[in-house]
Amino acid sequence: MNSKSNTQAMETEKVPRLLARLAIPAVVAQIINLLYNIVDRIYIGHIPGVGAAALTGVGLFTPILMLINACAMLAGSGGAPRAAISMGKKDNKTAEKILGNCFVILLLMAVALTVLFFAFAPQLLTLFGASDQTLPYGVDYARIYILGSIFVLIVMGMNPFITTQGFAKISMMTTVIGAVINIILDPIFIFVFHLGVKGAALATVLSQAVGAIWILRFLSGKKTILHLRKENFKLQKEILLPCLALGISTFVMLSTESILSISFTSSLSRYGGDLAVGAMTIITSVSQLATLPLQGICQGGQPIMSYNFGAGNRDRVKKAFFTQFTACTVFTGCFWLIMLLFPKGFAGIFSNNTELITYTAWALRIYMAGIFSLGFQVACQQSFMALGQAKVSLLLACLRKLILLIPLIFILPHFIQNKVFAVFLAEPISDILAAAITTATFFHRFHKILNRK
Repeated sequence: MNSKSNTQAMETEKVPRLLARLAIPAVVAQIINLLYNIVDRIYIGHIPGVGAAALTGVGLFTPILMLINACAMLAGSGGAPRAAISMGKKDNKTAEKILGNCFVILLLMAVALTVLFFAFAPQLLTLFGASDQTLPYGVDYARIYILGSIFVLIVMGMNPFITTQGFAKISMMTTVIGAVINIILDPIFIFVFHLGVKGAALATVLSQAVGAIWILRFLSGKKTILHLRKENFKLQKEILLPCLALGISTFVMLSTESILSISFTSSLSRYGGDLAVGAMTIITSVSQLATLPLQGICQGGQPIMSYNFGAGNRDRVKKAFFTQFTACTVFTGCFWLIMLLFPKGFAGIFSNNTELITYTAWALRIYMAGIFSLGFQVACQQSFMALGQAKVSLLLACLRKLILLIPLIFILPHFIQNKVFAVFLAEPISDILAAAITTATFFHRFHKILNRK
């Protein structure tokens, strides 16, 4: 589909069909993106003799991984809606300036993050709860992954700009290509070359590098609507700051995932030891099976809402939101039921250690008890972002994790005898409370936002 027909589709194509056309490739891309981490952990968990310890060590790298992702999405999730709104106003020149400024800030963040995390990886992993047995595996994986973080930032930060132009299939191919390469290289590096966790990290970095090259070639090619141009690489505060202001809510969501991961692992290490931390490593991967497809659905809805909001077409904004809202809630309802019925099957994917599988299955049922409500929260919170409501989106991003979940992780063990059960129970309580508040807030403000000139 050419650039002109993409623009016309935003204005005239039936909303459910347009959302499906944009969201399905985005959901597929998010699911495939899971393979970058899940495939690593599946192979690592099955390394003979040391699989459980290696899996726990790599899981302790999760807070650093989430911070890297958060920095990427600070530019991507903030810049892409701003670019879409400018495109809706027929101002592609400003949209290209947004693209160029976001690209440069991603490169600057990559340099800073690489230096910081590479130098302090051992100390950070120890702080997160690494034991003498698991620390070496965590450091080996972390330092190789960190050296390739520039590719992660480019892939995650620039890919939303492809989706927001209507090229959802091209965006999907970014993750497909990288994931396929990762799946091929992982067993070769881990088992054939006997590199262990170092091999898993190296496979991930190389696959992300290929994805980054794919994105840069597309955004500098002929098919794209918005082009990466050198003249737009000079940072302008009037261009960059509104993007960062809008992206700060996603940044907070992902960076608080890092704080959340630290809170979980430190508490579980204290109350349940390496077995509980290993279970949390598996649960984190399984929970992404819910959260990443939700992000994909909202990535499909975002350009429709942003473009038509910029164009002043309120009816299409409403249709896009309610279609997205329905898809998110149905998906999380089905996912919740599957998790409660078959937790042991999901735990067994990541390890052949019977004790770890049994423990993880028990914990999964507790942790996932409120996951059905996540669809309400994500659909509404992401819609605030699509409509340019940075402050409200930021507040709601803080609500579930910073205000509710993290305090509950430390408070509930003082009131419940089974301390590990109390830590896991904090998740469903915060999920349900945050979803109720976010949904009520959105429906209270939605019409007021649409009626603003």
